[in-house]
Amino acid sequence: MVKESRIRVIIADDHARVRGQIRAALEAGGCEICGEGATADEAIGLALEHRPDVVLLDINMPGSGIHAASQISRALPETFVVMLTQSKEDDDLFDSLRAGASGYLLKTTDPATLPDALRGVLAGEAAMSEGLVSRILQEFRGPNRRHVKRSAAASKLSAREWEVMEMLGQGATTDQVAKRLFVSPTTVRVHVSSVLRKLAVTDRQAAFHLLRDD
Repeated sequence: MVKESRIRVIIADDHARVRGQIRAALEAGGCEICGEGATADEAIGLALEHRPDVVLLDINMPGSGIHAASQISRALPETFVVMLTQSKEDDDLFDSLRAGASGYLLKTTDPATLPDALRGVLAGEAAMSEGLVSRILQEFRGPNRRHVKRSAAASKLSAREWEVMEMLGQGATTDQVAKRLFVSPTTVRVHVSSVLRKLAVTDRQAAFHLLRDD
């Protein structure tokens, strides 16, 4: 049983100054810092070694904080993962939640509020920065529901990969998808290549068939 006054935390962020600020705030709030990392691999290794109550992850550190969240959540189901990031992108938000994160806090969050936020997570509450909860609800209520992945094959894809394949499957061309998503055609092709690799197929039609019939 976790003692409320001594939450054991690992901090992973590739900026030492940021880690120092987070450490100071958490220690002032009664948390115990049992490790610091600057990459996804370091975060995973520290989590496996120390088995903390919470791992606080930056998204854009080397190796991807979302990747670390997925690996830690699978290996240590009793450890909670909370993202602390600058990113307000919907893809990052929903990919983090799918990876097992129990919270998504922006770095504009007052550091002094972090200890209570982590205590809330351990008590079964979701830690979300202001404005993000409404975006999640909008996604659930919206017509596309990009974060809902009903099949095992679809669950392997990121929100943006799913969106690209959905548009292509509806008959849109690569250029049309690029215009709708405000990206380059090359970026669309990169997403498609990633999907083919994840699904272990060699062409789009095989991917469409797998996503529809899985």
